[in-house]
Amino acid sequence: MTEGISPDAMKVLGAGLAAGLGMIGPGIGIGILGAAAMSAIGRNPEARGAILTNMILAIAFAEAIGIYALIVAVILALVV
Repeated sequence: MTEGISPDAMKVLGAGLAAGLGMIGPGIGIGILGAAAMSAIGRNPEARGAILTNMILAIAFAEAIGIYALIVAVILALVV
C-alpha cells in the first residue's frame, strides 16, 4: 500500500495556493496605489478630488483580480 497525499488534500492545497498567490498581487498593488495617491495629495492638495476618484477606480480594478483568484480557488475546491 502506497502512502501519499490524498486527491482531496491536493485539491484543497491547490485552492489555497490559488487564493493566496492570487491575492498577493492585488494587495501589493493597492498598497502602492494608496501610498502614491497620498503622496500626490500631499504635493498638490487642490487636485484631491481627481486623485481620489482615479485611486478608487484603480483599486476597484485591482480588487477585481483578487476576486477572480477567489473564484478560481472555489472552483478548484468544489468542482475539480
